[in-house]
Amino acid sequence: MTIEVALMIEGQNGLTWPRWQRLVQAAEDLGFVGLYRSDHFTNANPPEKESLELWVSLTWLASQTKRIEFGPLVSPVSFRHPALTARIAAAVDDLSGGRLQLGLGAGWQEREHSMFGFDLLAVGPRFQRFREGLEVITRLLRSDKPVTWIGEYYQLREAILLPRPLRSGGPPIVIGGNGERRTLPLAARYADEWNAVFVPPARFAELNARLDTLLDAAGRPRNAVRRSLMIGSVFGRDEREVERLLAGRSRVQLRDRGILVGVASEIVEQIAAFAAVGVERIMVQWLDLDDLDRLAAFANRVLPQLA
Repeated sequence: MTIEVALMIEGQNGLTWPRWQRLVQAAEDLGFVGLYRSDHFTNANPPEKESLELWVSLTWLASQTKRIEFGPLVSPVSFRHPALTARIAAAVDDLSGGRLQLGLGAGWQEREHSMFGFDLLAVGPRFQRFREGLEVITRLLRSDKPVTWIGEYYQLREAILLPRPLRSGGPPIVIGGNGERRTLPLAARYADEWNAVFVPPARFAELNARLDTLLDAAGRPRNAVRRSLMIGSVFGRDEREVERLLAGRSRVQLRDRGILVGVASEIVEQIAAFAAVGVERIMVQWLDLDDLDRLAAFANRVLPQLA
């Protein structure tokens, strides 16, 4: 079995500097291949919780770690002009020695856009803006010559990023989502990695096959795009802890929704099922930002069995 395991946290779920610093050190020390975080101002529903700004937190991580890969899952183009995102991402990737994975998305959460005055747009225009944002970011990162490109939402006129990214082409582009009509075609065209979200193995296999077809049509090799999955987790050190964390929820229903549930042996079995259908990297969502003892148990009991 060949699959990498990374950690993913929700940055709007009470993330403070002490919590972030502890989590970063834990991910670096415990053997996770990477640490990813969401890019939100707040949660979809009250109450409000702390939320560190994405790029400030990733800049600190880049300078304080040596090994782990990292990045946003995902950063909406609705928050920042894509030229600014490209400029920041290139700098942070250079600072880290080439470990940033640049996750990008169209945006979805209405509440934060309304609260802070960002224009989310209707779904069709939203994805048109996202496509243009991907054009801007990929052109700026990958072109050593000035770029002119005129779209409806963004325009470049003889624009170039200097200094050029140390990594040829800049950080890899990660596009997350399960949509067959809009997201997968964008991944087939622009992404270096496609990240599925909360799906069971059978559904991942269907989406994975669809992406293969789209890559064939686009004239890109199927192995040009890494396949990853962001998934929830209910891990317990023993059965009693699993039951406590489940709080009456059904294991079967949670697994059907794309959530890992159980003690270490069960988690390993479920991850193996994802590896069997083509998942190359799995990002395990860890919601309790203070429970580092249980996180260490996960790493010590699960990761060695996947090596």
